[in-house]
Amino acid sequence: MADSAQAGGIIPGAPDSDPASASATQVERGTGAADYDAAIVGASLAGCTAAILLAKAGARVALVEQRPNAGAYKKICTHFIQSSAVPTLERLGLLERMMEGGALRGRARLRTRWGWIEPPAKSSVPMGVNLRRERLDPLIRQLAAETPGVELILGHTVRELVREGGAVCGVRARDPQGETLTLRARLVVGADGRDSRVAKLGEVSTRTKRHGRFAYGGYFEGPRPVTHPDPVLWLLDPDMVAAFPTDSDLTFYAVMPTMERLPEFRADPEAALKAMVSSVPEAPPILASRLVGEVTGKIDMTTVTHTPTAPGLALAGDAAGALDPLWGIGCGFAFQSAEWLADSIAPAMSGAESLEQGLERYRRRYARRLRGHTAMITDYSSGRKLNPGERMLFSAATRDERMARTFEAFGSRSIGPARMFATTVPRAAYVNARHALARGGGAARPVETESA
Repeated sequence: MADSAQAGGIIPGAPDSDPASASATQVERGTGAADYDAAIVGASLAGCTAAILLAKAGARVALVEQRPNAGAYKKICTHFIQSSAVPTLERLGLLERMMEGGALRGRARLRTRWGWIEPPAKSSVPMGVNLRRERLDPLIRQLAAETPGVELILGHTVRELVREGGAVCGVRARDPQGETLTLRARLVVGADGRDSRVAKLGEVSTRTKRHGRFAYGGYFEGPRPVTHPDPVLWLLDPDMVAAFPTDSDLTFYAVMPTMERLPEFRADPEAALKAMVSSVPEAPPILASRLVGEVTGKIDMTTVTHTPTAPGLALAGDAAGALDPLWGIGCGFAFQSAEWLADSIAPAMSGAESLEQGLERYRRRYARRLRGHTAMITDYSSGRKLNPGERMLFSAATRDERMARTFEAFGSRSIGPARMFATTVPRAAYVNARHALARGGGAARPVETESA
């Protein structure tokens, strides 16, 4: 086994100004063990974010990644980062690096059966960001490795949690040669994705719900969609089609049909993808474009949510909640939940309060910010069609700029469902009644009978 942090896939953070503090983050020579304030499992978006922010708050952090390559990246992802996460990107110092790497900024457009829900002319929310994970993941991993106080430990898979007195107090990770590294820590963070091993080992409460759709997508080069650089989602009710312009003049085209269409995609994924994307109203130019790489798909998108805390343990990103990707929330929630976690437990890391207090603060904040979104996203993931209330809101948003402004704030996860409903329901009823009268007078026809 490697006997120092310089070997065995362990990349130390930037030198600390305090030699004693720096030496505390070195793996103990010949023992295969080390002490940290936090051991974070998973060096992707959530894990790197938590590591950077905790280290900036003065914590000593071990960031453990099972893949041995620092340039590894998530293969299946729409990579759209909602505007609600942009302040987190700025705080990390990541947004500038992303823009230098070719990221595009844009505001999401939504095509419904009633027409377009357009971004308002004047908006108070930032534009979202699109950058392929092939570029984004290595960027944030490099930023984490450069942060003083962070040790990036590559090629080690966590197989066991260390416990003491009923609380988690570390992890045991194994390299490909079978050597085990014990990392003791005041806090263990699971940021290891929807199939989180840390969540399973921690035996936290888990809820699942079957997903009624599947997903396929691929990168194409060729003519730009007329909406470039804005991402577009066609809500076909119950199916979905999307176009995400991104770096290198590529567009990621994605579809999420209900399960009835799965056989045609299994038979010929590229042909089925092109056929579905080209069939939507005001279709983007996929037929005039060339596939770059291959079409990839995901059949099982079961919604998985976990209780985000346990004694000595916290979960962030998809490890806390892997939701329906239809609404493009995975990357944003990864950044934001990791930030909430770091801010919640920073006082405990400095000794100002107990870790239990910090974890309880994170649990409450996570629930407050995501419980409503999670409930609505999970309900629609069944593959059902829009209900009458949703049809009323979506149709009104195509007809009224004030409604569109609220929809943008809600769709970008800048406001929650309670605020959205309180703002939009009375307005939607008024807008649709006015629209019906303008079309010929008399009683307003039911929204669901109208067409685009």
